[in-house]
Amino acid sequence: MTTHIGLIGGGNISETHARACRAIAGVEISAIYGTNSEKIARLCREYGGTPYTNFDDFLRHRPMDLVMVGSPSGLHAEHGIAAARQGLHVLTEKPIDIAAERADALIAATEESEVKLGVLFQDRTKPHIRQLKGWVDQGLLGRILFVDARVKWYRPPEYYAKSRWRGTFALDGGGAVINQGIHTLDLLLWLLGDVIRVQARTATLFHKIEAEDTAVATFEFASGALGSFHATTAAFPGYPRRVEISGSEGTVILEHDRIISANLRSATDLTANLIESPTDENQSATSPAVCDFRGHQALLTDFLDAIRQNRAPLCDGREGRRSIALVESIYRASRIT
Repeated sequence: MTTHIGLIGGGNISETHARACRAIAGVEISAIYGTNSEKIARLCREYGGTPYTNFDDFLRHRPMDLVMVGSPSGLHAEHGIAAARQGLHVLTEKPIDIAAERADALIAATEESEVKLGVLFQDRTKPHIRQLKGWVDQGLLGRILFVDARVKWYRPPEYYAKSRWRGTFALDGGGAVINQGIHTLDLLLWLLGDVIRVQARTATLFHKIEAEDTAVATFEFASGALGSFHATTAAFPGYPRRVEISGSEGTVILEHDRIISANLRSATDLTANLIESPTDENQSATSPAVCDFRGHQALLTDFLDAIRQNRAPLCDGREGRRSIALVESIYRASRIT
């Protein structure tokens, strides 16, 4: 049976969504909505589907079973709620929205309409990261003591200048923390559990944007572990994301989405049989270009299975809400003087 998908948004990420759809057997793009008619027309020519610049007309298009939301972050809940009310399942790009309150509204709308809601945090599909999750859950690192997470990326000035929504509070919800750093925040929450205390400072040091391009924060996790977090888009020329987790029984270092070091007291040569983890350009330190679609393909495949099996997807709405709540805590803490 064919699943018909509608795409919301006409930027680079929507092209990634289109590539993910095309890579899955039994999936067709039925319609694409966006405000730029030229971009939408090009996407439809290349990937299929009917182009729409009117959102209400798009939502009425049939056949359509679900939507993938790739509009500006501050519109995710609005677009997702409208789709849910039309009986469409909703798979949204990260973040779930720019405020936990809006996330709650989207979660409620999908539950009321009895449709599935998923959030595209593709780190959760990466082989090395899933292996690290297994090690943590199995206790191979012992009691987690501290984590150091660094997202030291570079985005040139034109990255923001050519986009009316990036780096704005209204549609991006902030800057480097909510846009680039949120993947790593989701990763920390998934691996280590809830954060109960936050201290933070943010600054706009290089780019001409209203939100921050640099942030530092310290965390206390519910487990008692401590953490440091640094996110920036001003670290020329840009470096791979790096996460170092130390426990009572050893330390594991993740660079980008690959484990590059694992030194555990009770095990040796843990990295010898790890599956190769392809690079995902969406989290590239230097390039904001169209990302490798494989992580999105894996999440879309899981989401389709979740619909068929009537189960929760790998990252559902409540999981997706956790990271935006932490983002809000960072921003709130940064305003305390």
